[in-house]
Amino acid sequence: MYELIVEETFDAAHALRGYEGPCENLHGHTWKVQVLIQGEKLNQLGLLEDFKSIKTVLRTVLNIYDHKHLNEIPPFDQENPSSENLARVIYENMKSKIASVKKVSVWESATSCASYRIS
Repeated sequence: MYELIVEETFDAAHALRGYEGPCENLHGHTWKVQVLIQGEKLNQLGLLEDFKSIKTVLRTVLNIYDHKHLNEIPPFDQENPSSENLARVIYENMKSKIASVKKVSVWESATSCASYRIS
């Protein structure tokens, strides 16, 4: 099994509704997003996927959120823009464009990460 990992960052603010503590207030992060691609077969060039293509798709997906208030962007205008929910939404967007996406991880800090995958 081959695995590729691509990472990108974006800056955005959010506030966690119903959270009792400082994170209920508007605050920002430099979010790091990691996408894991898996597959068993390489193409004629010996590549599972082109890193450049994966990065282009990921940047397109993340541009929706970059320098924005996440609580104002669907679906986060209705559900909490937690790292967990953000990982799921980015996963779904990436998966619709690259079928071999297996996992998306989202860091809101250097030491805190949430991941989403369908097993």
